[in-house]
Amino acid sequence: MSQTNIESIVIVGAGQAGASAILELRGNKYAGKIILVGDETHLPYERPPLSKEVILNPSDTKIEILSEQKLADLNVEVIRGNGVVKINSDAHSIELKNGDVVAYDKLLLATGGAARRLPNFDALGKHVYTLRNLEDSQALVPMLQAGRRIILIGGGVIGLELASSARFKDCAVTVIEMGSMVMGRCSPLILSEFLLEQHRAQGVDVRLETKIANCRLDGEEVVVTLASGEELRADAVVYGIGIVPNAQLAIDAGLEVDVAIKVNQDCQTSNSDIYAAGDVATQLRDCGHHRRVETWENANLQAGIFARHVMGVEHPKANPAWFWTDQLDINVQFVGDMAASEWHVRGEMDAAKGADNSFVMYGVTDGQIVAGITVNAGKEMRHLKKMISKNVVFEMEKHLDITQDLRKIA
Repeated sequence: MSQTNIESIVIVGAGQAGASAILELRGNKYAGKIILVGDETHLPYERPPLSKEVILNPSDTKIEILSEQKLADLNVEVIRGNGVVKINSDAHSIELKNGDVVAYDKLLLATGGAARRLPNFDALGKHVYTLRNLEDSQALVPMLQAGRRIILIGGGVIGLELASSARFKDCAVTVIEMGSMVMGRCSPLILSEFLLEQHRAQGVDVRLETKIANCRLDGEEVVVTLASGEELRADAVVYGIGIVPNAQLAIDAGLEVDVAIKVNQDCQTSNSDIYAAGDVATQLRDCGHHRRVETWENANLQAGIFARHVMGVEHPKANPAWFWTDQLDINVQFVGDMAASEWHVRGEMDAAKGADNSFVMYGVTDGQIVAGITVNAGKEMRHLKKMISKNVVFEMEKHLDITQDLRKIA
């Protein structure tokens, strides 16, 4: 089907990827019908602030990506609170919960992911929370009050951001992590150890290599029993142990799926008229392997790839992967391959300085800069991105010299 024959594009999932796809399509002069279908009642909104600003400043935080007026200006038909229950790929249509059938020429699945469940904790019901959507975040606001005891299960990005928010609210916070380090999936050890020190210095009780044996309710308390036999008591438990991609629609439709929906470099699924983007997609990368990336930037990038492919517009050269986290007034940004074989610090990494730290890290593999991290030095990130894109060879004396302007050596 040529782009001139594409009369209707349906986007399932009103999150970051779905919203970005709309902007990219209209930005590339797509003039046909766009229908956005979301199972939430909200218009598209940003998710990164849910663990931070929405909890700390709920009344002043604006997270909406596309307003009702903006969607109207873009001539987008929006279906809210009425998710998709079935894809009929032969008929090029989707069926909604209320039984309505919507036809498409091209379909984008941007359904994101759901919290990976801990059934034993879910069974307690009361005082147990996860964090994936706006309602989850809003439910935590009244719970995170001064003096409350909060147990966070999972020491990844969300766990540490919530720990930070809870400490700012003067809660007593314990983080339980089964692994040997915090942020083990996305951070080199040297930075993980630095962040661990920061959290502990701010009163967060971080328990590494710790397994949970049992949990129960005792009146208004949640009692968590560790494998060691120790009992921890809390007013609330929040767990974040990763997500499960919302791929059931694709499975039922017979699309190729591993853990997520498999797509090629153009974000096409095994059905050429159906695409996927964001947390629900595992994309064929230049290395020849499929990989899924859970970042705000990746959702935007894949939405752009989808829109440009539909419109027959050439893709720009891919940028190295970038993401960020804000913890304890410390902004940390990451770019490139966090599995780099060695790491070098430009500037002073001083745990005692806390939020006053400011430094840059280079990730080096085979003598080449393949990754970078900034800590309270976000203005340097674009120079690190440039170095990675240009395959710059790491020169210790030059690149670690803080008197050198990074812009001039990038």
